[in-house]
Formats: sequence, C-alpha cells, structure tokens
Amino acid sequence: MNRDSLTIETPAGPVHATAGPLQDDAVVFELNGTMRGQVHVTGTHHPQHWDRFTAVRACLGPVNAYRDTAPDDALPRLARGSSGYRGNLKLYTDVVGRPEVSVYSMETAAGHEPSPKTAATLTAVLQACAEHVLQREDLPTILTASRQRDTPALLRFLAWSAAHHQAEAARLEAEARAARPALRAAVAAWWTAARWFISCPHPVLLLVLADYPGSLSRAVAVEQWRGPYCRTAAAREHEYARRAQAEADSLRAQARARSRGRRPAPGSAAAAGGAAAGRSVEGRR
Repeated sequence: MNRDSLTIETPAGPVHATAGPLQDDAVVFELNGTMRGQVHVTGTHHPQHWDRFTAVRACLGPVNAYRDTAPDDALPRLARGSSGYRGNLKLYTDVVGRPEVSVYSMETAAGHEPSPKTAATLTAVLQACAEHVLQREDLPTILTASRQRDTPALLRFLAWSAAHHQAEAARLEAEARAARPALRAAVAAWWTAARWFISCPHPVLLLVLADYPGSLSRAVAVEQWRGPYCRTAAAREHEYARRAQAEADSLRAQARARSRGRRPAPGSAAAAGGAAAGRSVEGRR
C-alpha cells in the first residue's frame, strides 16, 4: 500500500484516506469508501502549553476548522447519507509520552448531534489521519509553519489572559481585605446578641443566635470562609497570569530565534516542545 494512503476500519465500514502533497502547513486527505469528502490536518499547540507546538489537529472538511468554517456542501458525509459533518480532533502526548485525544464540536451541518455510531466513525477517521501525520518525516516543517501562523493570535490571547487574571486577582484580594472588618463586625454583633440572651433569655434572641441562611451565625461563618478562600483564589489567579506571560515570552523568543535563523536554546520551552514532537514520532514507528 502507498505510504500516503490508509484504510480505516470504522463502525460504519472501511474508509480509504489518501494524503495529498503538503499545502503550506497542512495535509489534506481525500476520503473514499464508507465516507466521502476531505479531512484537513495541521499542527497546533499542546492543550496545556500554548507555546509548545507538539500536537496535530484533524478537521472535517477542506479547511482548518479552528480558524475557518467550511461551506456546508464541502463537509464530509457518509456514502449513504446526505448530511455533512463538522468537527475536529486534537492528538497529542501526555507528560509520559502516551497519546491523548480530545474531540471537539462533532455535529451535522444543521447543528444536530450525530448518532453514536456516526460519531464513532467520524472520530476514527479523524484520529487515523492525525496519527498518520504524526508519523510523517516533514512533521517538524508542519509544526513550525503552524507556530508561525498562530503566534500573532496566541500573543493577543495571552496578553488578554494575563491582564484578565491580574484583574481577577486584584478583585479577590480586595474581597479578602473587606472580609476582615466584616468578620469583626459579624462577631461583635453575635456576641452582643449572646450577652442580651444571657441577661434576658428570650426565644427571639435564640432565633437571632441560631445558624440559618441570613442569620448572624451564618454571617460569621461566611466571613470566616471568605477571607482565606479569596486569598487562595487570588494566588491562583496570579499563577495563571504568570504562566500566560511566560508562554507569551516563550513564543516571542521562538519568533526571534527563527528570525535570526537559529534553533532555540536547549533548555527553552521551544526546544522541549520540539523534542517531545520527535519522541512522539519515534514512538509510533
């Protein structure tokens, strides 16, 4: 069998996929057999590392569904069906090199969810095409072109993300500061009511001291919880902002290294991403 052709066994029957020549940053497969149409496969970033292009994305249709929408009449369909299907799948490796698959937005052109059998067929075709691209010798070229393509948009997103998380951290820190006087006021009010109850027991005062939504006891509990929770959440938001900034810095460093015609430093995120991509290819040969 030709190395650019594969037969995919699916719940609906065999699908034959033939890879065309590399188109800039993508491989387009022509489908025949149980399924007709095209699958578009391109490089993309790892889902947990926006600056590491070590994954591939397979999309139903002739275009990258992550960026463009294919016309309804260009969407793949089952040989005996009339509905075209949209959807895409990301294939990457986890921290120990095991393959992981994420499936996104599997639906008909009309926006309906496919049957379980059809969904399994679509997923099998996308995954097989993605695995085929991960084994190609020109995978580094595909990943590099994808990084160049997506870097400007990713930098805009990461700048927004860092600013968003910093603003959220500031809001949570303000809440944590506000919780301190609120807690003191709630505790003081509860003890005032408790002293009144001790000096003059009354069912109304007992109700004031009881724990139920809106009571003084509940207000004390809420403020005791609110301060530590907000401080922990603010620290988490700061970490998210720091990570977004670090990934943006890494993308800029990779772009500078490309413009100077040299490889990233051995210890950089870019070098780590390239090594991971190489290991994923070797592991499948």
